[in-house]
Amino acid sequence: MSEYNQTLILPYDDYNQELVANVHPADWVNPEPTDRYNLVIIGAGTAGLTTAAIAAGLGAKVALIEKQLMGGDCLNVGCVPSKGVIRAARAWADLRKATEFGLHIPAGVKYDFGAVMARMRKLRARISRNDSAHRYAKLGVDVYIGSGRFLGFDTVQVEGPAGNRVLTFARAAVCTGARAAVPETPGLQEAGYLTNETVFSLTELPQRLGVIGAGPIGCELAQSFARFGSQVYLIEAMHGILPNEDRDAAGIVEQHMLRDGVKLLCCGKYLKVGKIEGGKRLTGDSHGQHYDVVVDEILVAVGRTPNVERIGLETAGVSYDKNGIRVDARLQSTNPKIFAAGDVCSRYKFTHAADAMAHIVIQNALFPHPLRLGYASVESLSMPWCTFTEPEIAHVGLYEKEAKEKGLKVETYTHKLDEVDRAILDGEDEGFARVHIQKGTHKILGATIVATHAGDMISELSVAMKAGGAKTIAGTIYPYPTQAEANKKVVNLWRKAHFTQRTKQLVTKLFEWMRR
Repeated sequence: MSEYNQTLILPYDDYNQELVANVHPADWVNPEPTDRYNLVIIGAGTAGLTTAAIAAGLGAKVALIEKQLMGGDCLNVGCVPSKGVIRAARAWADLRKATEFGLHIPAGVKYDFGAVMARMRKLRARISRNDSAHRYAKLGVDVYIGSGRFLGFDTVQVEGPAGNRVLTFARAAVCTGARAAVPETPGLQEAGYLTNETVFSLTELPQRLGVIGAGPIGCELAQSFARFGSQVYLIEAMHGILPNEDRDAAGIVEQHMLRDGVKLLCCGKYLKVGKIEGGKRLTGDSHGQHYDVVVDEILVAVGRTPNVERIGLETAGVSYDKNGIRVDARLQSTNPKIFAAGDVCSRYKFTHAADAMAHIVIQNALFPHPLRLGYASVESLSMPWCTFTEPEIAHVGLYEKEAKEKGLKVETYTHKLDEVDRAILDGEDEGFARVHIQKGTHKILGATIVATHAGDMISELSVAMKAGGAKTIAGTIYPYPTQAEANKKVVNLWRKAHFTQRTKQLVTKLFEWMRR
């Protein structure tokens, strides 16, 4: 059986043994290949798993190849473990502010970081059953554990200690995902560092933690570890945090993180790392001021690098660059038999993006004239996303600046959470809902929500963008009191703005006539 990166699943306790038994079983025997597969998939992350399950369910003969752990980053080192850790950090933070709700917590309450990580491993193992090799075999998928590499335009070799298998295909999909990018910071390699692929193997809390990169992953984990009690230094080359978000939205999250104890060193230059006795030294400039701090661990969170190496893309005639495999709107590569989906080819490196792209691959790879049952091209995607800090930032569609750059006339409306009753009652009234509506229409071009539950709230705005625009939200009844009322209240600002003086005069005359 092929070897997986064991640093992904340390410590090797009962929970991680259950995980491995599901997603990289030691006793797995690769099947004998069929004569020709309808679809061969390299990579069993979200994109690969979804593609395999749908294709097999439709009756196609499918092979799925994975050399590491089935479930990919999302299950093993991404969404699943991070959200388990974030939830625990939020519970610790809630306990500290319990006095606001009339609760008096006695001094000396114990915190157990090891228990937090054990809980995460337990839940990850439980969820891994959905991504297991045995489950996919029962779905009718030929699951191969090993390294997949193209031998030609329509052949793939699976390499493993038990022997090699050669698979031929009518179509193939590359779903190999991406890995953590590592900056060329002087001294970083020598000092050693963590990424999202290794940080979840921690069993003891670093008392001092340096985080390089203030994007979504960096901010989520910086805030969480600060809440656990680490002294966190968040280092960012650009100004502030979350540089791709609206500045006022990111600013609200930044203030929360500062209150949680995160030390932000942004607008950074000249970062250097050194290994010293008792820790790792970080030096550089922030806003023109020199800093020199010592930490126990360094977490690198500066983006993702597509996994395009050592899978024979050149042999198969598949073009790629530093951004990943080059695909068209139908996710077809330069080899018309080979498609790609997920982080290996997408600028949207999200689990739900990989899932949506898998549906596009199914339609375009397996059907000459795609059935219009969903998305047929990436151009039709309206992609929401969320950063799971507290509060969360969720966004879908265009930002106001992007809309204007496209020549669209846009009207922007913002409703603050301190005017939403449920947010006030929950003590979660810092944030807002914002929509960008195309002028002269009710079409929603984009939306941003900053709220504790922004990730849940953004979905209805995503639906409205596809279904009927602002009128859909305005005509919907919301239960009271909920924080989601912010969505209706912000759309009502648009409706009120278009109740013109001329309309009011006509309605007034109507009322006068009715009184006669």
